[in-house]
Amino acid sequence: MKKVITVLVLVFNLNANAQEVPVEKSIFGIQTGFGVHTGIWFNNESKLSSSIALRSEIGLEKDFTVGDHYDGAGFILQPVLTVEPKYYYNLEKRNAKGKKTANNSGNYVSIRTSYHPDWFVINLADNVTKTADLAIVPTWGLKRQIGNHFTYETALGFGYRVVYLKENSVNGNVQNVDGAYNRNQYIPYLHIGIGYAF
Repeated sequence: MKKVITVLVLVFNLNANAQEVPVEKSIFGIQTGFGVHTGIWFNNESKLSSSIALRSEIGLEKDFTVGDHYDGAGFILQPVLTVEPKYYYNLEKRNAKGKKTANNSGNYVSIRTSYHPDWFVINLADNVTKTADLAIVPTWGLKRQIGNHFTYETALGFGYRVVYLKENSVNGNVQNVDGAYNRNQYIPYLHIGIGYAF
């Protein structure tokens, strides 16, 4: 009977300790970085459960995987909207080892869904229209806090993207980009970023 009570007390203590390290209720931040995308993003991570946070993000970025849609355009920036549920799976373990967990400093897996709307592109000729795209990428990543407010984050994954091609107007002539209306792509994802949490 003493063994059963000891095991129950141990399990209860482990569960109690696990509940003491939930994801943060809400974190607002700004991040810049590079990888498949280079840009600047404003984001929020909101708590959905003790280990799941929903990251929502808006930003401007250079997409290196768009292909030759904008031949000769140089460095272009386009808007992006992102929603990413993140499952932080090692916050309790980090806390038990005395490591920081503030600002959701931990490892995670996520499903990153990004949409580049066709609203505008910075540094693209006025007579060339923008194509929209939607990407869904399962990722693995880690986030760490530096000091009180700064964070760094890295993530990698592999996913799927649909590019919604449309007729473009160049010098008054209408042409179809890449000869198709939708282009489906498998895409790699790599991101390294430095952020500031408010």
